[in-house]
Amino acid sequence: MKTVYAIPNCNTVKKALDWLKANEIVYEFHDYKKKGVTATQLKNWSTQIGWEALINKKGTTWKQLPKEVQEKINSQKAAIDLMMEKTSVIRRPLIEENGKVLVIGFDESAYSKLTP
Repeated sequence: MKTVYAIPNCNTVKKALDWLKANEIVYEFHDYKKKGVTATQLKNWSTQIGWEALINKKGTTWKQLPKEVQEKINSQKAAIDLMMEKTSVIRRPLIEENGKVLVIGFDESAYSKLTP
């Protein structure tokens, strides 16, 4: 089963969930805010797609960080520490199945490759 990692009040997540429902893709929703995320998961995702891809630098959480903090996020360890502390900085949604990242963010063409 696919797992969608995200926070529910994000507009991008809402678009993605609407698309998944409309295309009858079954998934489980994992709310970062309520359930958190483990360092092991973040490391696994970082290994698959790179830690840079996991950080949402366009979001409010990143933009509100002091410049000095942003500049220190220059390694996988620093990125994971930040993502553990501030889960809202993780790019979303991230869809995973059997430990493999299928897609991150919302791109209809990438989602069209997901099978029900």
